[in-house]
Amino acid sequence: MSISHAPPSKSGPDISDIPGKDAPLELDPLVPTSSRRTRVPRWLRRTTGPVVLVLLWQVLSATGVLTSDVLASPGRIAQVGSDLIADGSLASAMGTSLQRVAAGLLLGTLVGTGLALVSGLFRIGEDLVDAPVQMLRTVPFVGLIPLFIIWFGIGEAPKIAIITLGVTFPLYLNVYAGIRGVDSQLIEAGESLGLSRWGLVRHVVLPGALPGALTGLRYSLGIAWLALVFAEQVNADSGIGFLMVQARDFLRTDVIVVCLIVYAFLGLLADFVVRSLERLLLQWRPTFTGR
Repeated sequence: MSISHAPPSKSGPDISDIPGKDAPLELDPLVPTSSRRTRVPRWLRRTTGPVVLVLLWQVLSATGVLTSDVLASPGRIAQVGSDLIADGSLASAMGTSLQRVAAGLLLGTLVGTGLALVSGLFRIGEDLVDAPVQMLRTVPFVGLIPLFIIWFGIGEAPKIAIITLGVTFPLYLNVYAGIRGVDSQLIEAGESLGLSRWGLVRHVVLPGALPGALTGLRYSLGIAWLALVFAEQVNADSGIGFLMVQARDFLRTDVIVVCLIVYAFLGLLADFVVRSLERLLLQWRPTFTGR
């Protein structure tokens, strides 16, 4: 007896029966959550907080909660600022203050970076330099103003010396930490490639320490403006601090706030310059930009 085998039944539709089977598939690209952008421009989001603060300030001044002898209104401050710009006194004061900061920053950068290179690259340099620097940096530089006046007089020298001292230590600490924080595997790789000691310093150590140096520069710029405020309060006859001293004597809160705004603006401008340098010099380093 012969048994006939029936062909197996199809469990699903034949692919040849599907319409459009030869057409290419269209896939929607998946956009990661971290790369999605909100519709509100970032510059608008960043300016919302300051604008709300100024509006609240104006409302409190208009309702009498903040009196003019306590804090002048934003409108009054804008008027005084325009008057100081018109008569040239604000531009002259800014020029003098910028010269002092530039001189102190240049000297502090040279001293702080030089000491960090000596201490970071050489063990004997660390033994000789690091301990005295660590001791001096704990001394408030403002407390040295009387000594600077005795040593350098009441001219420009003590003011620049105060700024220099304030700039030196942040740069030293960050450059030193950047040098000592270079990955040892990079050093071994450079040695295996036949780099000399100077070649290792030039091509491995200094580029590795550059992020720390730029961070120290940002800190130093902030401290430079802080030191300038103290420096220009002592026997100054020009500069933004001199305007603040005069305004204090006459209880002019509007002029004081204008000077503080100028200090803040110059500090933000200096920080923007350093951030631009970071983006230019550290293009090789990927960073997290937020979500």
